[in-house]
Amino acid sequence: MIRWNLTWDKGVGLFLIFAVLLGSLLSDNFANASNLSFVLRDVTEFAIIALAMTFLIISGEIDLSVASTLNLSSASLGFLYRAGVPFEVAIVGGLLVGLACGLFNGWLVTKLGLPSLAVTIATLALYRGLSYALLGNQPVNELPEFWIGIGYGRIPGTFLPWSTILLVVLAAVAWFVLHHTRYGRWTFAIGVNAEAAKFSGIPVQRTKLMLFAMTGLMSGVAGVVYTLRFASASPDGAVGYELSIIAAVLFGGVSIAGGIGTMWGVIAAVLSLGVIRSALQLAGFTANSLLIVSGGLLLISVIAPKVTETLRNRTRAGSKENTKKTIREVGNE
Repeated sequence: MIRWNLTWDKGVGLFLIFAVLLGSLLSDNFANASNLSFVLRDVTEFAIIALAMTFLIISGEIDLSVASTLNLSSASLGFLYRAGVPFEVAIVGGLLVGLACGLFNGWLVTKLGLPSLAVTIATLALYRGLSYALLGNQPVNELPEFWIGIGYGRIPGTFLPWSTILLVVLAAVAWFVLHHTRYGRWTFAIGVNAEAAKFSGIPVQRTKLMLFAMTGLMSGVAGVVYTLRFASASPDGAVGYELSIIAAVLFGGVSIAGGIGTMWGVIAAVLSLGVIRSALQLAGFTANSLLIVSGGLLLISVIAPKVTETLRNRTRAGSKENTKKTIREVGNE
């Protein structure tokens, strides 16, 4: 029997194909190299964080502070560079800040036993405030041209941005770890039943702490990519990104209750979101349309599994009733 999450993955893949075809019909400019490059560049930060968020939600936790962590990492990079630190060292500083944010979230959840939803709502505001404390209202715009070229330029001879290489490598590693290692199996087991996983010898607290740390680090990586793409580090970047990231992860087939999900589904969902966003922009819709799309996908992601399970139970109940009826009829004969 095919499980729901695998069926859903195939559906998301088909939805991605449909979205590409629809975008091509809405605008002649959709399928050109420039726009395809824009779509890939536009979803890179979402995708990088979504890779880590997939692990976290499968384990039964969530992080609403990822966009603020991204921005704080970017602000830290800009602050260090403005203070005279070499840009390469400033990049490492930004990554370490992201890792520290993730570790702090994880420590509050695993060591103090606080719910991740409440913790990350609080740190969402905290990290955003720290960004303003570092930079004030003055963004850092004068970044090295070499790094800006990597952030915005394309691989020679292709329409692929340089950031695609990073994304492909990270996605391949995340896919392998989730589906082919003990660490991935632990993540699923914790999401299904954390107490049972603990009694089975799985280090639940340590694993969750590592998942939060990984999410923070990937938010830091996304913060560096974001800074290079926009050639600026500002205190007010990436506002609302967390909604789109979580919507993509759930739409990709990851259960909000934990224990179910695939990396392929999430990647397909992120690309679908980017394609829809580009198609809407080319069709003349406002930027607020993305919020509507994200909210719609989030609703579908939460409602669809419940509807599917209800229909499946009714089908099973109907099949059992038909079997019993057939047995009774045979007995009467």
